[in-house]
Amino acid sequence: MHAGTDPYESRFVTARDGLRLHVRDYIPTAPARALPVVCLPGLARTAADFHALALDLVADEKRPRRVLAVDYRGRGASERDRDWRNYDVRVELDDLMQALAALGVERAIFIGTSRGGLITMALSAARPAAIAAAVLNDIGPIIEARGLMRIRGYVGKLPSPRTIEEAVDILRRLQDAQFPALSDAEWREMAATTWRQDADGHLLPDYDPALLKTLEMLDLESKLPELWPLFGGLADVPVLALRGANSDILSPDTLARMRAAHERLEAVEIPAQGHAPLTSHKDVRRPILSFIRHLG
Repeated sequence: MHAGTDPYESRFVTARDGLRLHVRDYIPTAPARALPVVCLPGLARTAADFHALALDLVADEKRPRRVLAVDYRGRGASERDRDWRNYDVRVELDDLMQALAALGVERAIFIGTSRGGLITMALSAARPAAIAAAVLNDIGPIIEARGLMRIRGYVGKLPSPRTIEEAVDILRRLQDAQFPALSDAEWREMAATTWRQDADGHLLPDYDPALLKTLEMLDLESKLPELWPLFGGLADVPVLALRGANSDILSPDTLARMRAAHERLEAVEIPAQGHAPLTSHKDVRRPILSFIRHLG
């Protein structure tokens, strides 16, 4: 077990190129006969984002589930890559498949926040049998350039706050328009999962700042490619699509088109949340848990 009573084990698996990858493995105390859940975070986020949701899933009285939450290369407790060009969805997809094989997961329910949703859609093309159902958290086949421009403005550029209070202030300035209704405790929790404390007590972003280079390579003045063929890979499985009401990445029009294109898609808009809705928040966890409880 990790950190005392937290019900997960830190698993380390090896990527194809030898990089060390970290996965949180939440294991129910009761036998888990239901499909496992695999949680994939956003671009500069980590497995810690799914902690509250994972606790709900492993403790479900009727259908407890094993939950795996992934740290991509260069994020969280995974090893950083010397070549920033490997911070790429195709490489991260291969990392995911290596991790699933190492941890004995053949088929699962995937919850993908932002970048995690892109990886889920890519997995549906590379290994469709692995996906029993999917939750796409504020991501779809069309990504709004203005949202990417906003994200590019701070990823890899976050200052190192001296205290957690300073960290909260930084996040409020950056994200208040996206998340206008968060409590002080929720801002503090977001700060605690954005920065990590090093051995000297300094607060550092919990990801490789070189991620910024991947965003700098994007030409946001030109039309971004649409990903409808990848989204089509999910056509045969149930999908829950979440959109933050304040999102600047997933538009209402794209969500409506996703609903029209997929007969088994359930769409939910989360009030007072932006990109991407926080799975630690009860208003976000509620529809996810309801969706998953109806699955095998």
